[in-house]
Amino acid sequence: MNNLPLAVLLAALVAADASWAEVTDSAAGGFTVVNEVVISGSRADVWKASADQVGQWWSSDHTVSGDATRLSISSRPNGCFCENFASGGGVVHMTVTMVNPGVVIRFTGGLGPLGLMGVNGNMTWEYQQTDSGTRVKFTYVVGGYSADGLDTIAAPVDLVIAEALQRLKAHVETGDVNSAAID
Repeated sequence: MNNLPLAVLLAALVAADASWAEVTDSAAGGFTVVNEVVISGSRADVWKASADQVGQWWSSDHTVSGDATRLSISSRPNGCFCENFASGGGVVHMTVTMVNPGVVIRFTGGLGPLGLMGVNGNMTWEYQQTDSGTRVKFTYVVGGYSADGLDTIAAPVDLVIAEALQRLKAHVETGDVNSAAID
């Protein structure tokens, strides 16, 4: 997994708009990050893009293979947020534990380096139609053990999730994830 230096991640967080990205709690034993944004598009279209096209908007920098097009989500209970490798192998990043199509999808597991620690997490993606589009909220609750304390990685994890949500927004609205900006 490619990682930006912690200082860069933290600096970007300081510049981030707190209305859509926030570490809501953080302690040695765990943390919660909440990110939300309104995306111009119907709830059905935003759901389809997020669940069925994850490889088109997720950053390759936050994959094991370095290629986001190798990501997929099987949006059914016990489905997989997976990455396949050219060699035929792969990794289960998270397991789908709850699905209400167009409304909510919940994953269990540890993304990225969290998958290598004694932790577990629940990430929930919620979709709500509004007058201006679809409000998408990603909530990630992580708990467990890390020798350095999980509070030390809450902000960098928040930034990765915030970036993913901004890239989803850019993907749906413009088709160009490179136009995603953390502002």
